[in-house]
Amino acid sequence: MRVAAAVKLSDEQQEQLEKQARARSVSVRLAQRSKMILLAAVGTPDLKIAAELGVMRQTVARWRGRFLRQGLAGIEKDAPRPGRKPQISAKRVRQIVRMTTRDKPRDATHWSTRSMAQAAGISEASVRRIWKKHGLKPHLLRTFKLSNDPLFAEKVADIVGLYLNPPEQALVLSVDEKSQVQALDRTQPGLPLKKGRAGTMTHDYKRNGTTTLFAALNTLNGKVIATCMPQHRHQEWLKFLRLIDKSTPKSKQLHLIINYSPHKHPDVQAWLKNHKRFHIHFTPTSASWLNMVERFFRDLTQKQIRRGCFANVAQLIETIETYIAQHNTDPKPFVWTAKASDILEKVKRARAASNKL
Repeated sequence: MRVAAAVKLSDEQQEQLEKQARARSVSVRLAQRSKMILLAAVGTPDLKIAAELGVMRQTVARWRGRFLRQGLAGIEKDAPRPGRKPQISAKRVRQIVRMTTRDKPRDATHWSTRSMAQAAGISEASVRRIWKKHGLKPHLLRTFKLSNDPLFAEKVADIVGLYLNPPEQALVLSVDEKSQVQALDRTQPGLPLKKGRAGTMTHDYKRNGTTTLFAALNTLNGKVIATCMPQHRHQEWLKFLRLIDKSTPKSKQLHLIINYSPHKHPDVQAWLKNHKRFHIHFTPTSASWLNMVERFFRDLTQKQIRRGCFANVAQLIETIETYIAQHNTDPKPFVWTAKASDILEKVKRARAASNKL
């Protein structure tokens, strides 16, 4: 007759097994396995342990062997099982992925789970599982724009250099305008948020005028110099430059990162010529995302404007000015981490992929 291998326990193992065997906070299975090992440690045969605990002898033998090979960790979890054999072959999965990424249905611009299931001859649930596993989301579409600026690389290197290694005795200001900010009011009052229901807002609205926000973000400390004006011509741009000049220490050189070129007007050129501490750096064409103040504009839109209701432009301006004043009481600078070389390499890959289409 084959004799089961003896089980020897250390003091720590004995204490842990006894604790698990009588604990109510552990699973019934783990408590039962702990009792099996404790009985085996005192020399009780598998057949007798099985009879005492109401299990099969093979079950006792399995957990005795698992403990001898892996210790306490061996009885904590079941061994991984192979699972059911896939009903959809790997070849069929690859075919569905290829159809999703390269083909289109006859009556639509993209696949849905229903249309793919019908075309592939499988269930919608199977389509969802395959798409999830391969990270496919045909219903989503993201926009992009590759800059055609011939000086793209030089401008990227210049601006990223200002972010990552700003010049000494100088301030780097990310400057832009948020034009045509609309004072929108809803046609009917919405319902407030409550348990089980989102807040509501009518889909239609009334336009009560617009304003243009000029803002300059200090990339060092996150403070914002800003003002609202009714238009965005070169006259308003000059007024904002004077505000920046007045609001910054005279001893500091100023490096302004901007997206547009109102400075080409003779009046602006003359003003800049008389104010030598202003240095203009342009973002590449179609690359306003390089301008850090755009991140501030996004926060302003999400937190104050998008869900706001404004009966007139004055209310809108007051809301914007209040938000900026609160922001400046405890400003937090945005941290730029992307290197110029990484950006250029990513754009290079995007161009190569676009040229293949």
